[in-house]
Amino acid sequence: QVPLVESGGGLVLAGGSLKLSCAASGRTFSNNAMGWFRQAPGKEREFVAAINWSGVSRYYADSVKGRFTISRDNAKNTVYLQMNSLKPEDTAVYYCAARSSSAAAATTSALYHYWGQGTQVTVSS
Repeated sequence: QVPLVESGGGLVLAGGSLKLSCAASGRTFSNNAMGWFRQAPGKEREFVAAINWSGVSRYYADSVKGRFTISRDNAKNTVYLQMNSLKPEDTAVYYCAARSSSAAAATTSALYHYWGQGTQVTVSS
């Protein structure tokens, strides 16, 4: 069973917005730092955003800073990624990930233990 399930991806015009959701399945992640990563065709997976367990600390890649916002609702066991002012270069499969319980938020994908299957985001110009 995949522990994390992403949704909200789709096709959008440049300048548009999408909101991705990541719901935990089968267990709670309220004590886990969470992150969003993305992978475009032919490219390595890259960090997008991360949030600590309480939501107080948030981190962003320079390429999305000021346009994307990560948030979480621990009561709903869900993490969100609000994406505004989307650009064609944001096109990728977006993955949600969770660190082990009590670990700090991180920007390195290898430090994340749980992963979702990804949701496609396509931005057309």
